[in-house]
Amino acid sequence: MDLSSLEEKLGVVFKNKDLLKESLTHRSYLNENPSWGLNNNERLEFLGDAVLELAVTEMLFEKYPNYSEGDLTSIRSALVNYQMLSDVAKEIELNDYILLSRGEAKDTGKARDVILANAFEAVLGAIYLDAGYETMKKFVDLYVMKRLKEVMEKGLYKDPKSLLQEIVQEKMKLTPNYQVLSEEGPDHAKIFTVGVFFDGKLIAKGEGSSKQEAEVDAAKEALRLLN
Repeated sequence: MDLSSLEEKLGVVFKNKDLLKESLTHRSYLNENPSWGLNNNERLEFLGDAVLELAVTEMLFEKYPNYSEGDLTSIRSALVNYQMLSDVAKEIELNDYILLSRGEAKDTGKARDVILANAFEAVLGAIYLDAGYETMKKFVDLYVMKRLKEVMEKGLYKDPKSLLQEIVQEKMKLTPNYQVLSEEGPDHAKIFTVGVFFDGKLIAKGEGSSKQEAEVDAAKEALRLLN
């Protein structure tokens, strides 16, 4: 598995190539390839999530000395949500390198975006272990922080439902309406699917473990489509 083209995109030549390979190994791949010899990328994703949050927090803290904790938290959330990270992953063409089962490889839409975002975090974890915090931070600055301008100009750091209502009322003179489309799973682990409607027309769907969480997810998807 030659990953030199990916290393070129990342701007990092790994001393331990197995770290990079592991960061690209989805758990489904191991089900079909048990002799692969490496772990899945979930531990590296866990690490990458933490160092990404630290790097973004540090840069926002320095950039906005007069912003409150709440403001900084909202901006950070907008920069590191799965949709933003999946966009970054697509920019560096990470999809071409992730190792998936044949079934998972057919997934599209939100499911694929989540896989891409998780793999991106795993790659960050691998960079951190192999090259150190500063190298990882430079990479985050290059690919994640450059989206800060878009986040601020479009108000993406605001509550998604409030932001969607603000935009739709201003542009269409309508108020978004949310409806539960389905409920699946046992009572202790329900998954709700909610649709957001403009004047009776279904615009986007969202999922969550509560109706509120699903509504927020639907609003985020509607905002993505509008943008």
